[in-house]
Amino acid sequence: MTGHEKAQGPKHKRDLTRRKVIVAGTGAVVAAGVGGTFAAGAFAGEETPAAGAKTAGTSGETCYKLTSETTEGPYYIDADKLRRDVTEDQDGIPLTLRLKVIDADTCKPLANAAVDIWHCNALGVYSGYEAMGSGGGGGGGGGTPPSGSPTGSPTDSPTGSPTGAPPGGGGGGGGHEEPTDDERYLRGTWRTDKKGEVAFRTVFPGWYQGRCVHIHTKVHVNGTWTEAGYEGGTTCHTGQLFFDEASVLATAEVAPYSANTTARTTLDEDTIYPGNGTEGGLLKLKYKKGAIAKGVVATLTMGVDPEATQDGTSAG
Repeated sequence: MTGHEKAQGPKHKRDLTRRKVIVAGTGAVVAAGVGGTFAAGAFAGEETPAAGAKTAGTSGETCYKLTSETTEGPYYIDADKLRRDVTEDQDGIPLTLRLKVIDADTCKPLANAAVDIWHCNALGVYSGYEAMGSGGGGGGGGGTPPSGSPTGSPTDSPTGSPTGAPPGGGGGGGGHEEPTDDERYLRGTWRTDKKGEVAFRTVFPGWYQGRCVHIHTKVHVNGTWTEAGYEGGTTCHTGQLFFDEASVLATAEVAPYSANTTARTTLDEDTIYPGNGTEGGLLKLKYKKGAIAKGVVATLTMGVDPEATQDGTSAG
C-alpha cells in the first residue's frame, strides 16, 4: 500500500449487508507483565471498568471527536476468523491491542459491534497475499538488495499501444486485490462487550515499502451474532492504527524485525496517517523501556458514528 491508496478506488464493491464471519477461534489469552488503559481482565472477557471512562455527553453536544476514516487498502478479506488471538505461528513481539468503541456524539459505548483487525507480519507480508511478497512489492522484506550499476544500452523502441489494466502489486497501492492463498494469520474479528471494549492478541507489525507501521480496522454495527458468526449490518468505521516512531525504531533492533531490509517509511512520511494523533489512530503504547521484546500493550478509544456507512472503498 503506497500513496495510491488515497488516489484510487477499489476494483469492486462488496455487499456488507450480507457479510458473514466464519467462527474459528479459541479462548482468550491474557497478557502478563504489561499494563494498559483497560484492565488486563478485559482481554479474558472480565467486565473491568476502564480508567477515566467518559460518561454520556449533554444532548446535542459532540462529546468526542470522530476517529479519522481511511482507506481499507488492497488486502481486506471478508469473512475473517472470529477470534481474539490472531497470532497463529507468526514470530514477533507480543502485542495486546485493546480498543474501546464509542458513539462520538453521545460517548456511549457501542456494545456487540464487530471489530475487524488485519496487518502484515514482521517482514511486511500479508496473509492471503504471500505471493505478492512484502506489501505487494514482490519481495519478502528480507535479503540483500542488488548491487552495482546496469550495463549495456537499451535496444529498439516500444511499439503499439498498451492494453488491459495496469499491473497490481508494487507496494500494495490501488484497489482491492484478490487473495492468492488461504492463509489468514494476523486477521480476526471479535465483538465489543457492554463497555464497548474488545481486545486482541497479535504481534507488533513490521513494515513494507511505501507505508509506515500500521494495523487496519473496521467496525460493523446492526448485524446479528449467530452460531455461524456475524451476519448483516453496516460498516460504520474503517481506519488504520499507527505506532510512534520511537517504538518502531526499538522493534527494528529485535529479531525478526531486524532481518527486514525493506526501506521503511516513517510516520511523518506516510501518506495515509492524518497527522492528528489519537484522533487519527495513533495508539497509546506501554512497554518496559529497553525490553520491548517482552511485549507491548496498545490502547485506543475510537469515536465513531454508528449511523454512518464508512466502508473505506471510496477515493480520498
